[in-house]
Amino acid sequence: MLTDDFFSRRDLLKLSALLTASGALPFLRAGEARAQEPDAPVRIGYLPITDATPLLVAHGKGFFDAEGLKAEKPVMFRSWSQIVEAFLAGQVNVVHLLSPITVWARYGSKAPAKVVAWNHTAGSGLSVAPDINAVKDLGGKTVAIPFWYSIHNVVLQTLLRENGLTPVSKKTGTPAANEVNLVILPPADMVPALAAGTIAGYIVAEPFNAAGEALNVGKILRFTGDVWKDHACCVVFMKEADLTDRPEWSQKVVNAMVKAQLWTRENRAETAQLLSKDDPNRYTPHAAPVLKRVLAPEEADIQTYVDSGAIRHPDWREKRIDFQPYPFPSYTEELVRRLKDTMIEGDRAFLDALDPEFAAKDLVDDRFVKQALEASGGLQAFGLAGDYTRQEIIAA
Repeated sequence: MLTDDFFSRRDLLKLSALLTASGALPFLRAGEARAQEPDAPVRIGYLPITDATPLLVAHGKGFFDAEGLKAEKPVMFRSWSQIVEAFLAGQVNVVHLLSPITVWARYGSKAPAKVVAWNHTAGSGLSVAPDINAVKDLGGKTVAIPFWYSIHNVVLQTLLRENGLTPVSKKTGTPAANEVNLVILPPADMVPALAAGTIAGYIVAEPFNAAGEALNVGKILRFTGDVWKDHACCVVFMKEADLTDRPEWSQKVVNAMVKAQLWTRENRAETAQLLSKDDPNRYTPHAAPVLKRVLAPEEADIQTYVDSGAIRHPDWREKRIDFQPYPFPSYTEELVRRLKDTMIEGDRAFLDALDPEFAAKDLVDDRFVKQALEASGGLQAFGLAGDYTRQEIIAA
């Protein structure tokens, strides 16, 4: 079971302190000491959500071994603060993080690390109580988010604004009819909170939306990938020291992850089993049927979502969760722009001063993923046409 530290308010406060220049310094110094280990194996840090899929598949199916890499069993963490702390201190050297957290880490705490690839696209949803039939019905109610710096918060606030609603963060009192109160909740607490009626909905990564469906406590109002087409959620974050001092090692890490994504796309049901609590590796605490609902949904399920309006853009052919590794610069630029217009608690001075175009070039190092892609058939192998550019499509 997941503990209350997973995306909790306490975790938010800890991460807020950690992702400042002064708060990160002790851990960065510890990481510098560990950097003296030139032959360090692949040490993955992850949270037990489907966002971690490619890194776990790369380990479970032996893709790191095939690249000639030593890879320790991935370490499961219970909170974002734990995984960031371990990464900064050098205890793990390959992690998946919510894409907005990487913005915060690099420009808030000056962490010497970069995004090297996307871990997945889509993979999240807005689940609501049975009596909620439209976004406007959330007016005057409370919705849970997993983190201020998350694509979930960005997409939710986009939906609210498009429907004439104002996001607020009220610790006491009742939101007005045109307001939606946002609260931080651990995903494991979201489903029971919705069942108890203490919240009207939640927006979060899978498989917690699937869990709400399986327990019949709510329904999916919208999929985030149906609002922002093919958006990234979690990305792969690595230290600049590894990228600079161990380029061959870094290339092999990215090669394995790209091959894992290709394998996952072709073996979705088997991936669900591999990630489940029933697999010998016990990568996650989730049951295979719940994971399969996310990774390999039935066609009938997809049509049901189209009929209900959870999917409003069936022509996009968006998967509930999908996999392609290239970090399109247009996404990073648009993410930074939207973060600037998103209500986020805490010190955001670094964000207000951040130039989106600069961030897209500085935050991301796409050398390794481009080479890995070209060796694996290019973007076409992932069903993408064209070159390494795209136009962001957002339709609330």
